[in-house]
Amino acid sequence: MSRLWAIVGATGTGKTALSLDLAERITHEWGRSVEIVNADAMQLYRGMDIGTAKLPPQERRGIPHHLFDVIEPRNEATVAWYQPTARQRITEIFARGGDAVLVGGSGLYVSSVLYDFQFPPRDPAVRAELEHELAQHGVAPLLTRLRALDAQAAEHVDARNPRRVVRALEVALLGGAAQVTLPEAPQYWHADTRVIGVHCERAVLVERLDVRVTQMWADGMLREVDVLRAQGLEQGATASRAIGYAQALAQLRGELSEAEAIAETQALTRRYARRQVSWFKRYREAHWLDAPDAHAVSLQ
Repeated sequence: MSRLWAIVGATGTGKTALSLDLAERITHEWGRSVEIVNADAMQLYRGMDIGTAKLPPQERRGIPHHLFDVIEPRNEATVAWYQPTARQRITEIFARGGDAVLVGGSGLYVSSVLYDFQFPPRDPAVRAELEHELAQHGVAPLLTRLRALDAQAAEHVDARNPRRVVRALEVALLGGAAQVTLPEAPQYWHADTRVIGVHCERAVLVERLDVRVTQMWADGMLREVDVLRAQGLEQGATASRAIGYAQALAQLRGELSEAEAIAETQALTRRYARRQVSWFKRYREAHWLDAPDAHAVSLQ
């Protein structure tokens, strides 16, 4: 049976390099073809390269990669779309007799592929009503309603992101659970699945992430965002709010200086990494590595 490998962990821990090294090791030792499937929500977007640390095609070592650059930034990627799409790509890899390596740090996207769970309910009419209320009165009244209906969801929702508040309130009004939780004994979608987590000490990771953000601006982050802006980035509900891209847009509009844009991106990246660590800690079956070393992974 073909195997599904998942490489998870916080941003900046070396997941991409590990995915390449592991793929080459499996091919060398087992003689089995390996293909990589993206599970980073922002790397789905075409042209969002520098700010997402997307691996250039010429550095992919000839290994087939899937679900990179498949959505225009002005459009919206959703996990409800991603789950069946990623599973279909993986099923096709299996049909070719290969293993699939799912790699990325978007927790909900990874979980949607690995495990069998239901998405919270949706109702377009309720959503439209809440979005109208948001436009008329702002996010504060929506947060107040959410606290009354689901205090836990209100505590965990990103109050700086009105779309997430609207979605959480929509779910609460429909009687669903806004937080996706893993069952005590999670069942894999694909029976032969291995989960590899990459850990990095907090102080080391923080320094690495701060340097990465500074390098993003040095590598042309502002130019990349300026091009994407002309292609409709600001109309993209999700892409325009991505960490780094929102700050670069603010710099282009004169709302932030470069130093402020970099500092804000660094702070938000550190916060995001903490959330990723918390999410993936719940993967009880994961084998955790202290460094992205493919030879530390058991192939049995």
